[in-house]
Amino acid sequence: MKPITPTLRWTLFGLLCVAGIFNAMDRPIISILKPSMQSDLGWSDSEYGRLALITQIAAAASFLFTGWLIDRIGVRRSMIGGVTAWSLAAMAHGWALAAWQVVAARIGLGVTEAMQTPLTIKMVATLFETNRRSLALGVNTAIGSIGTIALPFVIPLLATAIGWRGALLIAGIGGFITLAAWLAVARGVRFDDKAEDEAQDWSDDGKPYGPILQDRRTWAIVIAKAVSDSTFWLMTFWLPDFYRKTYDLTTEQLAVPLALAFTGSALGGLIAGGVSTALIGRGWPVARVRFAVMLVSALIVTPVPFVLGVGSFWPVAVMMAVVLAGHQGFSLSIFATITDVVPRAKIGRVTAFGAFCGNLAGGLLVYYVGIARDAGSSFTPFFIFAAVSYLLALAWLHLLMSTIRRVE
Repeated sequence: MKPITPTLRWTLFGLLCVAGIFNAMDRPIISILKPSMQSDLGWSDSEYGRLALITQIAAAASFLFTGWLIDRIGVRRSMIGGVTAWSLAAMAHGWALAAWQVVAARIGLGVTEAMQTPLTIKMVATLFETNRRSLALGVNTAIGSIGTIALPFVIPLLATAIGWRGALLIAGIGGFITLAAWLAVARGVRFDDKAEDEAQDWSDDGKPYGPILQDRRTWAIVIAKAVSDSTFWLMTFWLPDFYRKTYDLTTEQLAVPLALAFTGSALGGLIAGGVSTALIGRGWPVARVRFAVMLVSALIVTPVPFVLGVGSFWPVAVMMAVVLAGHQGFSLSIFATITDVVPRAKIGRVTAFGAFCGNLAGGLLVYYVGIARDAGSSFTPFFIFAAVSYLLALAWLHLLMSTIRRVE
């Protein structure tokens, strides 16, 4: 077996992060090219919200299966199966000529892309020692955000040249290329230690989720994830439309402000991961680090309703970048907490169950926004919810899990 050196560890993880970029391309493509797709397929805002909900429900439902599957088959086979499945699903959009075919492709993509999040957290727990996991998650956020920073510039060019269907086809091809590179680097590497996994607590009674659902730590994590992720999905699906409707921007003019928002997201995750790793390395208790980073991140988001009263666009764009930085700092800390308190053999399931709740809650919010917008509502009530969502999530997490003790 090939030893896992620091260079090999970061290379393997970096390629997973690049595969995640192609996995995530579909969401900004849909939101950025919303006018073109609406014109092509005749959607209203309510129907767009319904499409988002369908995708979220498909992803949410499949999380209940993918988390168990990843724990069952391990990192290597999960990487092969996951990247292959979501790349094929993305490419299926290239042959969609009617609205129902797009919906079918979106359902397939929602189901298959649910492998990404639990696979990432499982690989972090497998490859990295505990004190470096926050940094690894920060790097994952930064690499993913670099891709999404480029998308607002690249997607309109791709759409002009090959259409929105072709842009999604490119996402699938990129996934296969990245998988081939990962397999070449991973040749001879052993990822999973079943003896170590089986020796840890939360003993598996043969039921995929039985032992998971009986532990209050699971409910502390997943409810906090559902509340905080709702704001993320709100911004993912509706921020371009907010910019477009409020400031009369064209699709091409969205590139810079969306890139700025994704830059904030990247920096938020990278800074939160780096600070967490540094503080733990200096001897700070893990619980103190996690809760402190989440509190600061939550407070960063609270001013978001004030953007509605700012007449100038660019200060709003900067504020939204700060908001997404806060989200990534909070989200990273929740994922790091999973690697802290959950035995490695159960990480896939707990992560996936949290993602299930987050996707379902976010999809319902996004769907309701579409209905409310068609009825003439403003974004005000939704931005007020966003302002308090992270503080509510942190309060719940602290209530059910006031301390964090590592399983290793």
